[in-house]
Amino acid sequence: MAGSAEPGQPAGARPADWSAPGAALVASAASEVVPAASDLGRVHIMGIAGSGMSALARIMLARGLPVTGCESRESATVATLRELGAEISIGQHPSHLDDADTLVYTTAIDPDNAELVAGRQRGLRVLRRATALATMIAGRRCVAVAGTHGKTTTTSLLTSAVLAAGLDPSFAIGANLAGSSAGTGSNGHAGDGEWFLVEADESDGSFLLLWPEIAVVTNVEADHLESHGDLEGVFRAFEQFADRIADGGLLIYCADDAGARRIAEYARRRGVRVRGYGTGPDADLRVADIRELPDAVEFTVHGIAQTPTAVRVGSLVGRHMALNATAALAVAQQLGLPAEQVLAGWRDFGGVQRRFEFHGEAAGVRVYDDYAHHPTEVAAQLIAARGVLAGSGRLIAIFQPGTYSRTQTFAVEFGRAMALADVAVLMDIFPARERPIPGVTGDLIARQVPLPAEQVVYEPDWHAVAARVAALARPGDVLLTMGIGDVHLLCADLLTELTGVAQRAEPADRTDPADRAEPADRAEPADRAEPARTVDPEDPA
Repeated sequence: MAGSAEPGQPAGARPADWSAPGAALVASAASEVVPAASDLGRVHIMGIAGSGMSALARIMLARGLPVTGCESRESATVATLRELGAEISIGQHPSHLDDADTLVYTTAIDPDNAELVAGRQRGLRVLRRATALATMIAGRRCVAVAGTHGKTTTTSLLTSAVLAAGLDPSFAIGANLAGSSAGTGSNGHAGDGEWFLVEADESDGSFLLLWPEIAVVTNVEADHLESHGDLEGVFRAFEQFADRIADGGLLIYCADDAGARRIAEYARRRGVRVRGYGTGPDADLRVADIRELPDAVEFTVHGIAQTPTAVRVGSLVGRHMALNATAALAVAQQLGLPAEQVLAGWRDFGGVQRRFEFHGEAAGVRVYDDYAHHPTEVAAQLIAARGVLAGSGRLIAIFQPGTYSRTQTFAVEFGRAMALADVAVLMDIFPARERPIPGVTGDLIARQVPLPAEQVVYEPDWHAVAARVAALARPGDVLLTMGIGDVHLLCADLLTELTGVAQRAEPADRTDPADRAEPADRAEPADRAEPARTVDPEDPA
């Protein structure tokens, strides 16, 4: 299997009798019954502050459904949802279900979770998040954006485009829109318009609960093999997704990606209209003249109008972002949106949270964070990050692998991707919903990074990472944290540590040493407060 460990590294090999533990979830999705929204009653949402769950909660609250929920910690999202009317408890307990009619869970939650078990035992209507979302989509015309990579950004750009054109769509995205663009701060909305724009998740087959009129496939690669088994299983799921496109509907696909082309050919044979975008000459919408800037991407699209269309998208960096934007532009064209309004809105696009998000600068070092968690994504983001480096600055990548199974499968590929940085820092694995696999740690990736030993760091202690990286950094460097878990929480610690390193490096002042105050002892790592660490429970990663 691609990505298995080399001989002598048994941790990277799966047992001969291995089967995908999540296969049943994928198989059941296409046939799952979606109830009417009016039948849900009082809804309790587990992990309500997760990116997918919070979008669902926003939409349900706006539609007038009573919503309760639980979460592991207080957060800005929890506060916002409470302001919107949700009753949210911190921690989990079966008593939270006392007044509930429907329990909504994410497939990332352990099946033995006490609340989930209690809900089933009490006979509540128990729905996975995707089924509950499908109840909200019913009666709307659906645009579903799918793909192994890029679906969050593409859906965000599409949402921004529709809002810029003055429409009021419903939408559900896997991250909050950031910055000053339309829709800022929200990942879900119940609009009055006829369209529902949704990020379609393939990880557990959730996208097989949708019936899109317009579908987008950005790319198809091996991922979530714990659900799909192998690459052919991934393709089977995407083919089923294409089967669900409404009669007379459209599939928009990236013609540059072999996997997306395969799905487009499958859909074409079944009578679905298809339209491709990409950099090649055969693309219906051809992308050219891509310019990567430190704070934007600019490019030209042929096929939108009689003359080439110049596009600038603020806040996004990297060639891949030009393709994501072109996918959104293709949908906008199908919806009949005025191109000038769409393009004007994108010039001030504020970005998407956890997508190369700038967190600040200290001691001449800039700190960014990204959700990249697949080798292809890690490589693309490191290549894009090179565009913001200045002078002799170095790119220091801090990667927290997500899930033991993905680390086991793609250790070699992750190692090669991390070699695109000048310094590769590997953290230990964020397990999400998984239990440990013996011998599978972040070091499995570190040993696969083809850089000199002094440029590869494996630091399994979450609390020690910020200080260790700050000690390595120097003015002009860019630090990029990546991963699905709580690695983004390190950004504030990195900035604090960088400031401390800079202050300690300043020349001593000229006062009498006897007059200087004794500096306070620095807390040892064991004395530091435990950060509120949580993975987004909606994204099974």
